[in-house]
Amino acid sequence: MVDRSKITTWLTDMDGVLVHEGKALDGAAELIKQWQDAGTPFLVLTNNSIYTPRDLSARLRAGGLDVPEDRIWTSALATADFLKSQNPHGTAYVIGESGLTQALHEVGYVQTDTNPDYVVLGETRNFSFENLTKAIRLINAGARFIATNPDATGPSAEGVLPATGAVAALITKATGKDPYIVGKPNPMMFRSAMRKIGAHSQSTGMIGDRMDTDVVAGIEAGLHTILVLTGISDEAEIQKYPFRPTEILMSVADLVKH
Repeated sequence: MVDRSKITTWLTDMDGVLVHEGKALDGAAELIKQWQDAGTPFLVLTNNSIYTPRDLSARLRAGGLDVPEDRIWTSALATADFLKSQNPHGTAYVIGESGLTQALHEVGYVQTDTNPDYVVLGETRNFSFENLTKAIRLINAGARFIATNPDATGPSAEGVLPATGAVAALITKATGKDPYIVGKPNPMMFRSAMRKIGAHSQSTGMIGDRMDTDVVAGIEAGLHTILVLTGISDEAEIQKYPFRPTEILMSVADLVKH
């Protein structure tokens, strides 16, 4: 058994770890309650930039999980945090939903299509030929290209949907410019999350269901990494990678103390 006694703070992915298709996974509600009762600092992380923390808190509650909005850290919040540190009170042309536009508004960013400092691409179901063309022209004119996350596809009940990474690839092809991606697997997302709750890498655990984002970013951020098998990873998937998490568990139920 790996020693978890030094872990005083937790970061956890959301989909595939705490919830699946809107419903709480085995042990998730008990683990969140255990952390809250013990006063353990934690954040629930998601690469999805569509929703605000308030929206996500309500969606989790509907699925049986009580996670306050201040315990949720999205790639949109991490992107806003990064831009604020790079260029306070800058300007951005944004392709994204309320989760992203609100996060940028809250750090003092002005959203404009006239000579912005950045073009910021997030998860969206509403991009058009017109706003893609605008983004391409602004990047060609010198705006720096930022994307919230690299995921090429997302899930839906009918099958996969094109996601941020797929739209970013289209813009990259047209401009020759790659975006700087803030969300997982960039360990910066974990570092900004740890800053928010005053955590240190040597005493923080990260729970995820993906080797290529959660685990690799956790390793690079110096965290105790736990892979749970309630998401997309199985033994065959784990064997594809040259690195290993600190622990592999069947589900977060294995972390609940009885």
